[in-house]
Amino acid sequence: MINSFGVIGGDERMRYLASSIAADGYPVCAYGFENSGPIRGVAETPLLDLVKKSSVILLPLPATRDGETLLAPFAAEPIRLDDEFAALFRNRTVYGGMLQKLTASSAVWKEIEPEDYYRREELAVGNAIATAEGAVEAAIREYPGTLNGAKCLVTGLGRIGKNLALLLHAMGAHVYVAARKKGDLMFARALGAEPLTYREITQRFDIIFNTVPARVIGAPVLARQDEDTLILELASAPGGIDTESALRMHIRVVEALSLPGRVAPKTAAEYIKEAVYNMLEE
Repeated sequence: MINSFGVIGGDERMRYLASSIAADGYPVCAYGFENSGPIRGVAETPLLDLVKKSSVILLPLPATRDGETLLAPFAAEPIRLDDEFAALFRNRTVYGGMLQKLTASSAVWKEIEPEDYYRREELAVGNAIATAEGAVEAAIREYPGTLNGAKCLVTGLGRIGKNLALLLHAMGAHVYVAARKKGDLMFARALGAEPLTYREITQRFDIIFNTVPARVIGAPVLARQDEDTLILELASAPGGIDTESALRMHIRVVEALSLPGRVAPKTAAEYIKEAVYNMLEE
């Protein structure tokens, strides 16, 4: 039996996702995009009809920000999260991203057991690529000089840090990477970067890219920078920058969060689609 998909809410990524799945030959319905214009190959239907026609339900990333409404910026009206909404999806396969607040909105979700595509490794790796490119784009936009020749510090060498260090090195930046693990420090060297422990951050940088969601850039490091230093915060809350100290020292911190959906929604949608297809196969 061929799967049929229902896409409910979400940003540009979910519009591209619905269209891409339809282009693969699957029946796709969508709800919550009334203010976004038509989606190629996709039937926009009322919510109840969508549920009846769809064997697989795709919810956005994140599914909700406030725990009360589905993330649906293009919807004509808020999509409330309650027992009635959750009960619609009994006997359906449900996938969504960052589901903790969604599942906490109703005990009914325990019966449905939605799966979180955001936890998939292939999606995390893909998002790291898009995040690194988005970080470079933000740096080019915000920094008054060129990245070629700029002295750049990348804090953390996870998926995002590795991709970012590679891109910056390829663009001719002088790249330094701060990390805790000895293996990461050696890997930084393999990427063509200068490895540093956090205690060794004693220099001034043109641009600092933080990828660590824990305080790693405090007042002592900030005091060595000047007002021309640009800091890009890529990590989720609480972030890695002492923003109060940065403000006091007149050092600019630019939050560059959720970059895949903002700078590369089409590609980000393909990453989500691949994760969903893999989950269905498994």
